Amino acid sequence: MRGWENRRFVALGSRLKGVPEVLTLGVRPNFLDYTPEEISLMMESPVVLYPTLNFSQFLHTMGKRVFPSLDTYLYSDDKIKQTTLVYMLGIPHPVTRFYYHLHHEFILKDYSFPFVAKLPRGSSRGRGVFMITCTTELERYLRNTPVAYIQEFIPHERDLRVILVAYKPVLAYWRCRPADGFKTNLYQGGTIDFKGIPEEAVELARGVARDCRFDDVGLDLIRHEGSWRVLEANMNYGRVGLRTKGMNLREILRDRLLSGELFLEAFRGCEG
Repeated sequence: MRGWENRRFVALGSRLKGVPEVLTLGVRPNFLDYTPEEISLMMESPVVLYPTLNFSQFLHTMGKRVFPSLDTYLYSDDKIKQTTLVYMLGIPHPVTRFYYHLHHEFILKDYSFPFVAKLPRGSSRGRGVFMITCTTELERYLRNTPVAYIQEFIPHERDLRVILVAYKPVLAYWRCRPADGFKTNLYQGGTIDFKGIPEEAVELARGVARDCRFDDVGLDLIRHEGSWRVLEANMNYGRVGLRTKGMNLREILRDRLLSGELFLEAFRGCEG
């Protein structure tokens, strides 16, 4: 569907800065920092793009369409919320539990070494992910977080990153771990492989994105004991894989915005 080419869209975040059909206002600390003219443009836009968590919830309450979805923002960088959501939706996930301070004593009753411990909020690019092999390492980890996020360790050589925009796959690639580490993150020495991408995993990612209402996301999946499991959702997914493949995310977003695909598919998913 065409017809959006002559519309003027408004964005707050900088993801689409430089796109001629999008006026990027920037994210300001107070709503009244925007001029009356800017507020009028915001409200007249068919959708407010990249409103960030600062404003997405207020615009959503007002009935204003936003992209990415409010759900995408609410679950961003919060592994506890993400894990709870995928369990409630019945999405396969590594065995994971959370322990508040009074319950730390139960960790070693539930898990045997080695296991994985993560900082549950605000960590990215593989930072805040630890392999725990002894009580000393566990105690060191617990000193750095009020809530322990503990996950079973699944030995693997690679995991699969699937990037989706408006619930449709844009790119999928393997992230292969280095010989001297257990993390596949590209910022932690992981490498990219585009060969042999399994279609069933990409379709699983598509369904998970829709079920969770994550319409701009990089989903990480791992195959274990003959089935796929979702590791986590990354709303601030990196661009390395896209650049390596010669793809420009800004142009992809622009094309989907102007075709109506971004605009319509995102909200069809929210209305379902």
